[in-house]
Amino acid sequence: MVTVLQRRYDTFFAGRPAVPFAVAPAGGGTHVFGAGDPQFTIRVTDARGARALAALDQFAVAVAYLQGWLDVDGDLAAALRMRAFFTDFHPVAWFSRFVPALLRGGREDDRRAISHHYDEESEFFLTFLDTRHRCYTEGVFAADDEPLEDAMTRKMDLALDAIGVKPGDRVLEVGGGWGAFAEHAARRGIEVTTTTLSTESERYLTELFAREQLPVRVVRQHIFGYTADRPYDAIVNMGVTEHLPDYRTTLRKYAELLRPGGHVYLDALAMRRKHIASTFMKRYVYPGRSAPLLLHQYLRQVARSPFELLSVTDDRHNYYLTCREWARRLDAARDDIVRRWGEPLYRRFRLFLWGSAAGFDTGLVQAYRWVLRLP
Repeated sequence: MVTVLQRRYDTFFAGRPAVPFAVAPAGGGTHVFGAGDPQFTIRVTDARGARALAALDQFAVAVAYLQGWLDVDGDLAAALRMRAFFTDFHPVAWFSRFVPALLRGGREDDRRAISHHYDEESEFFLTFLDTRHRCYTEGVFAADDEPLEDAMTRKMDLALDAIGVKPGDRVLEVGGGWGAFAEHAARRGIEVTTTTLSTESERYLTELFAREQLPVRVVRQHIFGYTADRPYDAIVNMGVTEHLPDYRTTLRKYAELLRPGGHVYLDALAMRRKHIASTFMKRYVYPGRSAPLLLHQYLRQVARSPFELLSVTDDRHNYYLTCREWARRLDAARDDIVRRWGEPLYRRFRLFLWGSAAGFDTGLVQAYRWVLRLP
C-alpha cells in the first residue's frame, strides 16, 4: 500500500505544489508523504481500508471511510481537496443512474431520489442548518466571517427583491425544504404555494405553517404534474434545478404557471461538464438523475424559450462559506448526531459537506443565482 501511494504521490505532485500528508497503517508506524508537517493523517483501521487505498480508487476510499475502515485526523477539507489524487472511473455506476428512470418513469425516479436524501428526520438537518431560516442552499455573505443566519436573511431578501412581489401577491416555490423562503415571504403578507416530493418535508412544513398561522399551502407533487387555477405572480426555485435536469420541460412549465410580466428567481450548484460529479455523490448523496447545473446548456434553452434573462450572479464563494459553516456545525454536533442517528449518517454528511466546501474552494464546483422574466 505505501509503495503504491508513494509512486502515485511522486507522479501526482510532479507538476503542482505538494501537500504533505501521512498514512498510519493498522499494524503501527506512520509513513509521511512529502516534506513538512502532514496536513492530515489517514488512519487505517481495517485491512479493507488498506486495500481501498492501494487501489487508488476514490469511491472505494469513500466507502472505506463510511464504514470506519479508514479515518482522517487533521484537516479533512485538505484531504478532500486532493480528490483527483484517486481515480473515479465507474461506468457501470454512471449507467445505473439512468436505468431506474427508464423503468419507473422520470417523476417516480425523482421522487425516490429526493426521498433518499431528504427523508431523514428533519431534526437531523437542523443540527447544522442556520437556526433562523433553516435554509438548505447558499447564503449571501457581506463578509467571510458574517454569521450564517445573517447571510441567509440577506439571501431571502434578495430573492424577494428579485421577483418584485408585494403583500397579496401569489408565489409558487419549487421545493419547500424546511420552509425558509415560504416563511420569510408569508410573514410579509405574500401567499405562497410550496411543492415538495419528500414526505418528511411535507410533514414538517404543514405543521410549521399551521402552528405559525401563515398563508402557505404545501403540495406534495412533482412540479411537472402540478397545475394551478390561475397563474402565479412569481416562481422561486432555491437549489432544485439540480433535480430538474430537463431544462426545456422545466422552462415550459414555468411559462405555463407564471403570469405575463412575472419573474422567476433561481439558484443552483453548477459544474462545467455533466459527468464529473463523483460516484460517491451519485450513489450516497443524490442518486437518480440529479445533476449539477450546466449553465451554458440552461441558457441555450432560455434563449429558445419566451423568457428574458435579467441577471446571472456568481455564487461560488458564497456556497463555499455556507458549506464550510454547515460542516463545522455538523462536526460540533457529532456526539448528538451519532447518539441519535448513528455513525454512518454522520460520516456520510461529513464527507458530503466538507467535500462540497472543498469543491467550491478549488473551483471544481461553481454556483449561480439568476433571474428570468416572462414578457
